[in-house]
Amino acid sequence: MNNSDIIDIEIDGKVIKAVKGQTIAEALLANDIQIFRWTRKNEPRGIYCNMGICYECRIIVNGFPNVRACLTPVTAGCKVKTQKDADIRLEDERS
Repeated sequence: MNNSDIIDIEIDGKVIKAVKGQTIAEALLANDIQIFRWTRKNEPRGIYCNMGICYECRIIVNGFPNVRACLTPVTAGCKVKTQKDADIRLEDERS
């Protein structure tokens, strides 16, 4: 790995280092960030299956909610936010 493989991403307003090719989940865990979202009951959630099946690692990426961190690669300058499910409206609630 060389310096050109290191990129910056933002999580909740804080800039952290990531490596090209990592998933967002890998980058967050490498930076000691273990809580990716809060449930509607205000319970913390993070990585669980790490293969896209359980949906526990949902985060907000560049304004888009419900992105699975374990499947999404980092991109330079991406803005990640811890998801608060109580703030996310479900499809059936929008009508």
